[in-house]
Amino acid sequence: MIVRHPPLPRTLLAALLALAPIGIALGDGAATVHPALWPKAHWPLPPDAALEQRVHALMAKMSVRDKVGQLIQADIASITPEQMREYHLGSILAGGNSKPGGGRFATVAQWKALADAFYRAAMDTAGGHAAIPPLFGIDAVHGNNGTLGATLFPQNSALGNARDPGLIREIGAATAAEVRATGFNWSFAPTLAVPQDLRWGRAYEGYSQDPRVVASYAGAIVEGLQGTPGTRDFLDDAHTIASAKHFLADGGTKDGKDQGDAEIDEHTLIAVHAAGYPPAIDAGVQTVMASFSSWNGVKMLGNKGLLTDVLKRRMDFQGFVVGDWNAHGQVPGCSNEDCPAAFNNGADMLMAPDSWLGLYKHTLAEVESGAIPMARVDDAVARILRVKFRMGLFTAGAPSTQPLARDSDRIVGNAAHRALARRAVRESLVLLKNDGNLLPLNPHQRILVAGEGADSISQQSGGWTLTWQGTGLSNADFPGAQSIGTGIAEQVKAASGEAEIAPDGRYTHKPDVAVVVFGESPYAEFQGDIANLLFHPGDDHDLELIRHLRAQGIPVVAVYLGGRPLWLNREINAANAFVAAWLPGSEGGGVADVLLRKRDGQVDFDFRGKLAFAWPGSAAPGRGKPQFPLGYGLTYADRVVLPKLPEQSGISGDTVRVDDYLEKGKAVGGYTLSLVGADHKAVVVTATPTATADGGLRVTALDYKAQEDARQLEWIDGPASLALASVKPLDLSRQANGDMMLIVTLRMDAQGTQPVWIGMGCGHDCRGRVKLDAVLAQGRWQRIGVPLKCLRAAGANMRHVTEPFVLEAGKGERLSITSAALGTNADRALDCAR
Repeated sequence: MIVRHPPLPRTLLAALLALAPIGIALGDGAATVHPALWPKAHWPLPPDAALEQRVHALMAKMSVRDKVGQLIQADIASITPEQMREYHLGSILAGGNSKPGGGRFATVAQWKALADAFYRAAMDTAGGHAAIPPLFGIDAVHGNNGTLGATLFPQNSALGNARDPGLIREIGAATAAEVRATGFNWSFAPTLAVPQDLRWGRAYEGYSQDPRVVASYAGAIVEGLQGTPGTRDFLDDAHTIASAKHFLADGGTKDGKDQGDAEIDEHTLIAVHAAGYPPAIDAGVQTVMASFSSWNGVKMLGNKGLLTDVLKRRMDFQGFVVGDWNAHGQVPGCSNEDCPAAFNNGADMLMAPDSWLGLYKHTLAEVESGAIPMARVDDAVARILRVKFRMGLFTAGAPSTQPLARDSDRIVGNAAHRALARRAVRESLVLLKNDGNLLPLNPHQRILVAGEGADSISQQSGGWTLTWQGTGLSNADFPGAQSIGTGIAEQVKAASGEAEIAPDGRYTHKPDVAVVVFGESPYAEFQGDIANLLFHPGDDHDLELIRHLRAQGIPVVAVYLGGRPLWLNREINAANAFVAAWLPGSEGGGVADVLLRKRDGQVDFDFRGKLAFAWPGSAAPGRGKPQFPLGYGLTYADRVVLPKLPEQSGISGDTVRVDDYLEKGKAVGGYTLSLVGADHKAVVVTATPTATADGGLRVTALDYKAQEDARQLEWIDGPASLALASVKPLDLSRQANGDMMLIVTLRMDAQGTQPVWIGMGCGHDCRGRVKLDAVLAQGRWQRIGVPLKCLRAAGANMRHVTEPFVLEAGKGERLSITSAALGTNADRALDCAR
């Protein structure tokens, strides 16, 4: 029986939320923890003497090496089954871009084969190792989103609008079934962040800015993923281990910076950001993932007070604590390969995706020297083993032989799961405007579906979709899924109406009404961090499309796709009706269910969603009142005429983007493009043509896809370089810690006499550069990717990048270039290991 955690006092929450609207912290305070102030939770599993006996007996057979192995998790891109057989790690994971065999995508069969290979290796007792099955984890954050053909549920910021814990429980169970059928046994979910600043690139991973909503969902999603404690389905063959994340206050960092610092007092930390954890523990969550972020300057993996005194003792958490992707390397005095402090502070397993071998060796030495006490090691190993025993992994057999995996064709992406996802789409839609009661639409009409999102399953699904960033995908990559436009067209045609999908708005026959689907492009983690709440600053093509259609007398329903509310007053004003569809996932037909009435004129599905995040009235975070408050949302019964909204954004001047440097051959705002000759004299490029003072390098305009949207560099003599400088130093350490690359779109027109180098500058006598020649192809445009890890290894200080893009060559070289930015998708990626 689960002991339910009582809700947080409404008076306390009301006071805190009134003082701390999105984007504003309550104040500073030392990172001193007072455990007695924190709420208690209740671990729902009673003492189990038989379980303890099994754990004790196994640990008695384990060597110190075996125990250290259990404390470490490696990524499949950096470990082989043969290495697992030697080191017997406790867990492996599949990062967002990590797939079997190094491929870009993965099928169910490929995942199961890989899971079996690692299982067999871990169970090999040759050399005296104990046979301990591994945990295999994946970020299943909106369904089994790393697998081709899986059901993709709406992202969490959409689900928060539904206010439906029962729905969340069902989604958790469906996700667990699809994950388990694929060979995994650990879902890195749920995210229990309470985002307070919409500039944060992970805001869409949180259910709401309101801790009450998050708390109401926490236990439900954990029960969905794991089953209900005290029942036969708890951690059975149809469920996975859950991971409540990211402990703590990842959604409360200053300025919404991913992996940043939550500069807030302890009361806010408790009442707002910890709200979801007691209910998750009450539901028996087996793992908690510690955050990258800090609280008042102290990294979470460096905070023993929070990990041990609060989480494990006060909140009675009896599962195990895992770190995030190399997050231990950010603890002062630590590196990715060496961090005894993280274990001593309360972490039980560290996620060391590409640093696992060094971490294993250092941790082993520190255990043997006593720097990490054996009592702490034994406690951590026992916690991990208990989870594996509870899960039944020691008797379950190879992953592919387990019940759901044997029946995976009928589990992954099945009709019932897709119907559940479609219901979730319907419940999460929020109607902000419906002037003239344009909605619901008559399906007998001629309907145009326009906008970039009209027929894009990728855009409607967002980040963490097939790949880490969810970019570079086509509809062909989503078997069984349906775009919003296709869903509308299907229902309209079934009602004998006419529907046309034209993303650019160029219709064949003038429509009676247009649905314009537009919004954010996919992103994940820090790649989604933004400086303000402007929507696509400097790019008004979506607004222009809406206005263009309205000017022709065509009523417009605007459907916004995005992980967060942004300042969209102009778009809302321009449209007759405005719907926030968030990131609905694979079942675009759910949008059509609500927008269209039935053929007989009746309405099957009304709008139910209420805003889980207040909609900003200004693009300047924290300024002014919300345009639409938390909880706002119209239904078809409402007769509300929205007055014209103010169209002044509240933002002036350029902002510096840390991920975009060169567009259409020109430096973006906040950057300066220069040519540097052999004499080391720099000439700023303000127009073309331009040349260095010594005449060694010349730049001219060139047509790529449009008039003069690229630049051609010609090295008449050398060496010389093109350098892009930032107005202020950039901290790219987070990006270098992930799988980010410097992506340059270029073409080699002629090969010179000297190597081509690409690099980054980091101040006086500081740079990192690598040779580019191995990936260049003459006469062909291509996106070249240079991993930031390569530039870091070559000497670039990623915490102080002053020149994020430098290109060097010598006499005779001719290169054409149109863009340079950070990203993950490249035609060819440089392998710096060679």
